[in-house]
Amino acid sequence: MKPIEMFTDGACKGNPGPGGWGAILRIEVDGKVTEKELSGSEPQTTNNRMELMAVMKGLAALKSPCRVKLHTDSRYVIDGITKWVFGWQKNGWRTADKKPVKNEDLWRELVTITKPHRIDWIWVKGHAGHTENERVDKLASDAAMAVGR
Repeated sequence: MKPIEMFTDGACKGNPGPGGWGAILRIEVDGKVTEKELSGSEPQTTNNRMELMAVMKGLAALKSPCRVKLHTDSRYVIDGITKWVFGWQKNGWRTADKKPVKNEDLWRELVTITKPHRIDWIWVKGHAGHTENERVDKLASDAAMAVGR
């Protein structure tokens, strides 16, 4: 499996409102580092949906199973995919208090997209000077602003 480093972020101008997501994929081959930036937007969405989309679109860009070090400032994404999703699936996509899981469509898709990969989920503090997190935040914010005009 190829080693990939990925950085993701989502942004929303209003919540709900215009939103954007950003991802950076980094791979090193024979000592040469290559990066690819991805971003996109939706005219009416939420911050959590954009956080999920950033991860999904980044993983979907991988052409084969990879070992991924995935950096995100979203506890929602990390806790959702590493803890909560197992209970949601067991409970028919209901939360512990029997309410429908928010963003179920994206969670279902994320479960499928993550299967071929080995992912280390790494939380980074947002807006704290982490270089790549600041870059993906800008990608996401710029995409949100562009669609919100």
